[in-house]
Amino acid sequence: MSNTASLSNASAHRELVAVILAAGKGTRMQSDIPKVMHPVLGRPMVHWVVDAARAAGATKVVLVIGHGAEMIREYFAGVPELRNTVEFVLQDKQLGTGHAVMMAKPNLEASAANTDAFVLCGDGPLIRAETLTTLLSVHRRDNAAATLATSLIADPKGYGRIVRDSAGKLAKIVEQKDAGEAERAICEVNPSYYCFRADELFSALARVGNKNASGEYYITDVFEILRNDGRTVAAVDAVPAADVLSVNDPAQLAEVDSILRARHRTPSGSAR
Repeated sequence: MSNTASLSNASAHRELVAVILAAGKGTRMQSDIPKVMHPVLGRPMVHWVVDAARAAGATKVVLVIGHGAEMIREYFAGVPELRNTVEFVLQDKQLGTGHAVMMAKPNLEASAANTDAFVLCGDGPLIRAETLTTLLSVHRRDNAAATLATSLIADPKGYGRIVRDSAGKLAKIVEQKDAGEAERAICEVNPSYYCFRADELFSALARVGNKNASGEYYITDVFEILRNDGRTVAAVDAVPAADVLSVNDPAQLAEVDSILRARHRTPSGSAR
């Protein structure tokens, strides 16, 4: 049997879970409702992310919740097909995306050595299952420890920048607040679609520091740590620019709602 076939067979027997970050308050939303619970096309934006992850093969979804936790729990308790799929962990203090993912460790560590984990954001309802399928395929094909999807957009302001080495490989991800002038000019951005080998993820997270402009623990630092460890990290340009927009304020919420309505419109002109 070839090495490629061996890897393919091994990957087929790995579990797939999704960790979705849904703890933020979203102060710019001008509402007491948890950010991820604001509706787009008739249902909370986080529900779209859960559905995309499940459609891509995730058999378990761990929602990291914080502000408005009970509202999120109650909502998913009322969705019969998700009651046995969605689990919850609480992030009491907002210490960054890396810290948020670490909260999910108890839910994954028993099978971490044989698990791949999507890490996604609950405020990105434009996510497509096809994109996640591509991400997972590249991740397993390359036997990577960590893989992310990137996107090329005309206005990268606000997004983490993808820094590549001289060979075109992913070197690191630099957040907007920490980026220098040359890095801010980069138009390849991080839309926060990740896939990790779960054991490698938690090993690297334990070494993430918070010496940055926000004083937070970034999940994005995991890629540089794993690369420096000699692990394979991969990046695939899998996200169309039109799908990158996440929701940070009411105007973006309306824009995303409009995009989803157009995407799901039937030939008769009604949204489905």
